Amino acid sequence: MMLVWRMLMFLAALFPAAAVSQEATVHYGNGPVQFLLRSTTDNTIIRPVIERFAELNPQLAITFEQWGSNALFAQSRADCQEGSVPADAILSSAVQQMVWLVNAACAHPHRSPAALALPPSRRWRDELWGITTEPAVIVYNKQLLDGAEVPRSRFALLDALRAKPGLYRGRIATYDIAASGLGYLFAYSDSLEATTFGALLESFARVNAVATCCSAEIIAGVAEGRFLIAYNVLGSYVANASAPQVGTILPEDYTLVLSRAYMIPKTARQKNVAAELLDFLLSPEAQELLAKAGLVTEIDAIDSGLSPSARRSIPLAPSLLVALDGNRRALLLEFWSDAFGRSDGP
Repeated sequence: MMLVWRMLMFLAALFPAAAVSQEATVHYGNGPVQFLLRSTTDNTIIRPVIERFAELNPQLAITFEQWGSNALFAQSRADCQEGSVPADAILSSAVQQMVWLVNAACAHPHRSPAALALPPSRRWRDELWGITTEPAVIVYNKQLLDGAEVPRSRFALLDALRAKPGLYRGRIATYDIAASGLGYLFAYSDSLEATTFGALLESFARVNAVATCCSAEIIAGVAEGRFLIAYNVLGSYVANASAPQVGTILPEDYTLVLSRAYMIPKTARQKNVAAELLDFLLSPEAQELLAKAGLVTEIDAIDSGLSPSARRSIPLAPSLLVALDGNRRALLLEFWSDAFGRSDGP
């Protein structure tokens, strides 16, 4: 049985299942030029940015499709390999999957002053660009935990779980890395970065931590008090949750910072429009709109006290291909499943 389980995990690692359709579809503008943008970003968050681009380009009829990251990757990969008509542009938080697509020659290049002005960690081969800056945070319920109890690092979180397992039992949440490409990216980054990674998973197992798919579900659980703490949640979604009882911590040992990756598929029908959208997204006007939406965070500006040495930007680079190696992914999924699939008793 264990052999069968490991084989299934290995196959799942190599071939994330595609969804039969996107999660949501929204239309902007009614011009004669059809433009399709697929993204993992919640439409309600990015809406002001796309609305403004549509206003500036009345000739466009923009279809915005919201997808889960694994399904979007599977669909984009199939479009590339089978020669199907793809989206005109893709914007995803699961940047390791985007690096894979570029490495597989699925992308169209673009060079412009705005794109070339990006730092090297947010631009790869003139085919992939980091649009946002979003930290991964620890989320907590401010009404149920006072300031002295809130862990401000992974070490402090470990100490809290060991000292009060009864308090936290069943009330810690994080992403399900098998269902969430973003969650997998954060877990993979932790496994490389943190000496605490193994100990943290063991502690999560002891207190029956909950792994779930979605940022909205996790944040709602914290706001309602079902969860006291959530780990490695994308801060932009917290900023948009309108939940004053939810607080955030940028972990002091290190904080991962994600830039959502934008790609123009090589067989896109509207490559020029996709390039114009990229330059718009990088413009001061759009960056200000993205900041208001919580998708661009200036860590210094929020007085976090986080030292520069504790900031870990996830680079758009070939090194992320290792995250999608079948054996490595299967092992990490198995390790994660062991942690979230068992309980060591009361």
